[in-house]
Amino acid sequence: MSGPAIEVDGLGVRFRRNRRGGRSFKDLFGGAERRSRPDEFWALRDVSFRVEPGESIGVVGRNGQGKSTLLKLVAGVLLPDEGQVTVEGGVAPLIEITGGFVGDLTVRENVRLTAGLHGMPRAEVSRRFDDMIGFAEIGDFVDTPYKHLSNGMKVRLAFSVVSQLDEPILLVDEVLAVGDRAFREKCYRRIDELLAAGRTLFFVSHNERDLRRFCTRGLYLDKGALVLDAPIAEVLERYNVDYATG
Repeated sequence: MSGPAIEVDGLGVRFRRNRRGGRSFKDLFGGAERRSRPDEFWALRDVSFRVEPGESIGVVGRNGQGKSTLLKLVAGVLLPDEGQVTVEGGVAPLIEITGGFVGDLTVRENVRLTAGLHGMPRAEVSRRFDDMIGFAEIGDFVDTPYKHLSNGMKVRLAFSVVSQLDEPILLVDEVLAVGDRAFREKCYRRIDELLAAGRTLFFVSHNERDLRRFCTRGLYLDKGALVLDAPIAEVLERYNVDYATG
């Protein structure tokens, strides 16, 4: 990979307070100020940064400041209203982690479907199937409909499948906050392995210990703006001071 893994330039996205707004022709061709409506707000505005291949980036900020929205924009599941996001190579998205699994399909069928939709060849899915099921610790449930799994089992399966994808960029949104302690440790070791292999990590978390463990650089978002892009220790110090002072 010769260029940046992720490049964000002048990024902005707005929402209606009750639902995502649609665009009329007037919206499309009017200026930004003309397009603003009383019931709309900018979740992110004028955000720019670059992520080099192999970097580990932690996104920091209070709830509702645009962290998960930024991750969805990088993942390509949300389109910006301003600016652009350029991603070199594919992404393995650990966001809304159990989304996309089909309740009436069995675990076996869901593994094949999800991995296949992310571009894993059928033969590779078959080769890695036992490892994915073993990591998730649900070997007795491979032919059980997904909807009958416990929430913990669903999370373990989703993490196991997505973390096996060979995409160069790993997007993680609070997934390590779920599951029991033993499984979290397995997740930690798996992410360590991916980072050691040169993957790029884009990580949203409120857990300072996790941020310090995995990330070398931080992005601090506040009220939809990028207020600091610096080493993770500096970003966390600034965030903690701001949080303490209200």
